[in-house]
Amino acid sequence: MNTTTELSFIHRIKPATEPGKPPILLLHGTGGNEDDLLPLGGMIAPGSALLSPRGKVLEGGMPRFFRRLREGIFDEEDVRRRAHELADFIAQARESYNLAAPIAVGFSNGANIAAAVLQLRPEALAGAALLRAMVPLQDPPAADLSGKPVLILSGASDPIVPADNARRLASLLQTTGATVEHRVLPTGHGLSQTDVALTKAWIDQL
Repeated sequence: MNTTTELSFIHRIKPATEPGKPPILLLHGTGGNEDDLLPLGGMIAPGSALLSPRGKVLEGGMPRFFRRLREGIFDEEDVRRRAHELADFIAQARESYNLAAPIAVGFSNGANIAAAVLQLRPEALAGAALLRAMVPLQDPPAADLSGKPVLILSGASDPIVPADNARRLASLLQTTGATVEHRVLPTGHGLSQTDVALTKAWIDQL
């Protein structure tokens, strides 16, 4: 496991130990860092390369991937800029570490930036598992996501993500051609063992 600042994001990279498994891009939630989701990555995709960047935006000292105006209200100009920045980093990392296009696995703020990357730079990702995601852009471009697999796991009692918002995200991605599986779990905003099991099963069948 290496930590490096050589590319455009501070990140960790864990090389693959099994050939042919898709690389996983791990995107943390607010207040997380490049270490946060590594244990999750090991559980859901054993043997895969893991690439885990740290968000560059600070909110009260807590790393995030883009600015928000308040909870649930995003600075969409910043979302767009940061999504392109992250997509550029993915391209750098793919070249530096000889990786295929990764599957993003994002939680909360990390899931939201992954959804934005799908909509703005679809070539950057092979697919995405979006855990507790919201609609990142109210007026996204007409991206072509034909055949890209997307898993959305929402919490039925999530106090942060309204149920209709998660449904709208699933619909937006489906409309642009993504193969979307949306599951609503009997939980809140935090991750559960069911999230781990469902995400692993989803990655296993890719």
